[in-house]
Amino acid sequence: MPHWSKRALTGVTALAVCATPAVVAPAASAAVDPASPLVINEVYGGGGNSGATYTHDFVELYNKGTEPVDLSAWSVQYASAAGTTWSGVTPLTGTIEPGEHYLVQQAQGAGGTTPLPTPDAVGTVAMSGSSGNVALVSSASALTCAGTACATDAAVVDLVSYGGSAYAGSGPAPRLFNTTSASRDAQHTNTGDNAADFAAGDPTPTSGPGAEEPEEPPVVPLLTIPEIQGTGATSTHVGEEVLVRGVVTAAYPTGGYFGFTIQTPGSGGQVGEASDGLFVYQRSGAVAVQIGQHVEVRGTVAEFSGLTQVVVPDASGVTVLTEEAAAVTPVAVPWPATDEGREVLESMLFEPVGTYTVSNTYSTNQYGEVGLAFGDLPLLQPTDFGLPGTPEHDAVVAENAARAVVLDDGASTNFLRSDNGDLTPPYVSTENPVRVGAEVVFPEPVVVDYRNNAWKLQPTETVTATTPLSERPTFEDTRTAAPDADRLGGGEYTVASFNVLNYFTTLGDQDPACVPYTTPDGEPVTVRTGCAVRGAWDAEDLARQQAKIVDAITALDASVVGLMEIENSLVVDGVADEAVATLVDALNAEAGEERWAYVPSSDELPPAEEMDVITNAIIYQPAEVKPRGEMRVLSELSGEGEAFDNAREPIAQVFKPKRGGGEPFLVVVNHFKSKGSGEGPGNDVDEGQGLSNADRVEQATALRDWVPTVLDDHGRDRIEDTFLVGDFNAYSEEDPMQVLYAAGYVDVNLWMEERGFEREYTYSFRGLSGSLDHVLVSTSVLDRLTGADVWEINAGESVALEYSRHGYHGTDFYAEGPYRSSDHDPVVVAFTSGKDTGGPGSGGPGHGGVVSHVVALIKLLLGWFTGR
Repeated sequence: MPHWSKRALTGVTALAVCATPAVVAPAASAAVDPASPLVINEVYGGGGNSGATYTHDFVELYNKGTEPVDLSAWSVQYASAAGTTWSGVTPLTGTIEPGEHYLVQQAQGAGGTTPLPTPDAVGTVAMSGSSGNVALVSSASALTCAGTACATDAAVVDLVSYGGSAYAGSGPAPRLFNTTSASRDAQHTNTGDNAADFAAGDPTPTSGPGAEEPEEPPVVPLLTIPEIQGTGATSTHVGEEVLVRGVVTAAYPTGGYFGFTIQTPGSGGQVGEASDGLFVYQRSGAVAVQIGQHVEVRGTVAEFSGLTQVVVPDASGVTVLTEEAAAVTPVAVPWPATDEGREVLESMLFEPVGTYTVSNTYSTNQYGEVGLAFGDLPLLQPTDFGLPGTPEHDAVVAENAARAVVLDDGASTNFLRSDNGDLTPPYVSTENPVRVGAEVVFPEPVVVDYRNNAWKLQPTETVTATTPLSERPTFEDTRTAAPDADRLGGGEYTVASFNVLNYFTTLGDQDPACVPYTTPDGEPVTVRTGCAVRGAWDAEDLARQQAKIVDAITALDASVVGLMEIENSLVVDGVADEAVATLVDALNAEAGEERWAYVPSSDELPPAEEMDVITNAIIYQPAEVKPRGEMRVLSELSGEGEAFDNAREPIAQVFKPKRGGGEPFLVVVNHFKSKGSGEGPGNDVDEGQGLSNADRVEQATALRDWVPTVLDDHGRDRIEDTFLVGDFNAYSEEDPMQVLYAAGYVDVNLWMEERGFEREYTYSFRGLSGSLDHVLVSTSVLDRLTGADVWEINAGESVALEYSRHGYHGTDFYAEGPYRSSDHDPVVVAFTSGKDTGGPGSGGPGHGGVVSHVVALIKLLLGWFTGR
């Protein structure tokens, strides 16, 4: 065990040794002198370490002279092997008689079985077990000397270095081990030369004559596991040394847990009043038990962040018993909804019953853990169902608490540490992908555990990337190659919203001010800070990002796509539309034809200094739709303190269906202020809707008021059918969305749910699923809607698959394809052209076509009356 893990003692004991009136006064000055009556006789730094017999370090003094020596103003001091800082000062008390010893006890380690004889002075210094420096000093002030110069320091009475640099004479005493000390011979020979005067041998600590013999150790009680666990959240035996027996059900010799679980023989199958399972933490890390063994453990009861455990220093605290024990049966019950129900299962073998659904994959690539929800749905964002304080909101909060649990890997490995870059986290895979919403399959029982403030399901052995799928939890493959055709219905046209995750064609390596995010090996991947660029670091990183976005948009195959988080090239490098043009070129190269086009930026955009470095954009398929007029921009509210001062300006474009005609429609692309920061009233406090909620409400209000002005600009050809798409940074029932619902807009995701389809979600944050991305439609469109879908390709996937994590692990998880092309899922809505097609959104077959026909007839008559 490393010596630095010793725990400092909290008390100080001092024993005066047979003080007599005739004592030698402390010297005003000193230096290492062979004639000195008082010497350091023995030093030992391995106390409490692995393999040690004694529980504490010590320094032993000896009086070779003929007179008592008063130590009341003296000290023993310690410095590390380099001997430059004497920070370990232990004051001394009492006197030391001629021919007697004086024992200074130092720090205690977790190991060792034998306490020192009662010491004459007690310190808290954790001495090294292998090399260090000890000085006997005629004052209590810390030495300022360094190295061999200390041998001539006026305050130093004696100086001993074991394998260090602050020695007296020709060299140091021998380096030591946890089982050896450095001591003088039986005659306490002192030549002033550490190398000649000290030899390594067995520790022999000796106290002064006034020291009492240690008391007989108390009898250690044999307790059952339920007696140790108790019926509460913490054990009533914390701090007590106990004996306990059980059958080993899980063992973790590697990965950082350094322990194993035991369970009462014959227990399981049903739940009792107290848990029959217990975690055993073995400080030395040398866990050698095997699952199925019957063992007796001697250790100290402790609580580790809510987990009851017995702590043993090393293998000496664990005895494998020869007597047979009844086999343990896993408890097979649904996941308990309360902490009290889980507490009685703590550290017990558990067979999951019912459905468990993946709810969180964000930390899977860092810690090898997967957030789960008991039931067939992930945990949900409360404000996707109700405002804070409403019954709908509070019901989701309560349900999340009742269903949450974490699947772990039996290890505490941080796979993103710089020294772990060659490792591969388990559960992350391109062949068995872990995705939010997927069902979990448990081939074997697990152990109920509590760590990092969360209830967890631990495998009985550490899971690694090489563990066969048949021996570890696996996941249902819920990937789809394209949006769900059944949900979209038979619509002729589609409009989609897609956040493209800071797609920048201006690169980080082009600006010396840019600071990158790097892999554990130090390779830059994406821009972190320092410049206007937010995306890929270099051309190779951009190629990986672009390939995935192109695959996603190609498979999305929407007539019109509103894009968010794309580079505002006018702001970044002064070349308007550079990024969106590059993306369209890549899409057409993939298609092998001129399938895609973009809507050019409008002259209505505010000055570049008023805009963000990311913007909104619109791309479309010319074979399906044709732009009517130019792009419109809500540009007059971008100044300081105005609605869009901290958000992207909404842009709008009217399109006319091209295949067989039909009603024109307006697409408005939006990207409201994020939830991560905010200033001012209503923005700087999160009241359940994130920061900057007031700003988003103001932006929704401005959008509501602006859209009718765009529609009115078409005069007698006034457009009614409107699609508001984008990343609104507001969940479905939050205040900004309520502004738009009150204006008559309908969220197509909620519209689908009302018609019996499952609710879908576009974003996953802290293990909760909800929709920040929306397509809202005017009521005039409802008769022509055929369906909508959230194509779940991004939010639920592990971030390890993202282009920005390329090179982070021993396995390269990057693969072309749409999956994890962004952190938001695209939303797509399908509709008919407005001709007599009988859209299903109307409430009856053919009703949508009749309405459209009537509307067209009225517009034709108005044209006659006005001379058109």
